Amino acid sequence: MALDASGLVGLDEIRAAADRLRGVVIRTPLVPFGPPEARRFLKAESLQPIGAFKLRGAYATIALLTPAELARGVITYSSGNHAQGVARAARLLGAPAVVVMPSDAPPIKRDRVAADGAQIVIVGTSSDERQQVAEEMAAARGLAIIPPYDDDRIIAGQGTVGLELIEDLPDLAAVLVPVGGGGLASGVATAIKALRPSVRVIGVEPELAADARDSLTRGEIVRWPADQVSRTIADGTRTQALGVRTFAHLRMYLDSIVTVSEAEIAAAVRLAAERSRLVVEPSGALGIAAMAFHAHATGLDASNGPIVAVVSGGNVDPERFREYLVAPIPPEG
Repeated sequence: MALDASGLVGLDEIRAAADRLRGVVIRTPLVPFGPPEARRFLKAESLQPIGAFKLRGAYATIALLTPAELARGVITYSSGNHAQGVARAARLLGAPAVVVMPSDAPPIKRDRVAADGAQIVIVGTSSDERQQVAEEMAAARGLAIIPPYDDDRIIAGQGTVGLELIEDLPDLAAVLVPVGGGGLASGVATAIKALRPSVRVIGVEPELAADARDSLTRGEIVRWPADQVSRTIADGTRTQALGVRTFAHLRMYLDSIVTVSEAEIAAAVRLAAERSRLVVEPSGALGIAAMAFHAHATGLDASNGPIVAVVSGGNVDPERFREYLVAPIPPEG
């Protein structure tokens, strides 16, 4: 059955988001990964001012609020990087911010949210619980909710990554994008398929949090329990399910999805440091893991053009990072 793209985010919305983001986010570089003849690159969103791509969607969304909405303030629910994006965007736009975070959020991310002046509310590990708490607080205090992924404004903001990829690599063959709630993958896939339909867009999930894989396989949103998704070291992908909007975009535009093991994720963090001199968090290393350890299974080894793994963030606890730097490297290919 053919899918209908009507009602989904379009290229005009993504370009408008790019205009709002000018001077706020940086145009992140394509850092070589491996030998130059391989034409493998990392899109280093870890170099954004908050250390992750999430500032794109957060600022692009908050910048659309009215002066009255900004004065009342914003609220979000996030395990870390979106929390930082909202806190920083609200600070830049002069709005009070409240962030509902899970108890297992990395301390480094919690500290940086606080440093940008946001009020932090700690709840349990369930993504459903933090969303419910945020919605109740928003209703009680008149705050504008800035969802972490399931919002067309967020998807458009994240899609600016795709615009940059096509502009910087016109002969791009494939891009690997981490999938948590699906906002980044939705935006990137939408932008790329609008500009270069032949480019393959591949989502990457941890094996221990593969709800998006299950959802796209079954053709309906599949929810994983909080205790299961909490097992992965890729904390940015511990969402229990795709959103309605992200599922619709991924079902329409994503070519395929691949899962990677915890050992491969840890090794990918190490490879990013050794081969590209980048500090990458586990969630940001998913595409690298797929590029390094699943090239044959995904058909990337037969590609005739450049391949990019989007590094979604680099906010990793220093102690954990030192452990990843000595992680065993599985066989590549």
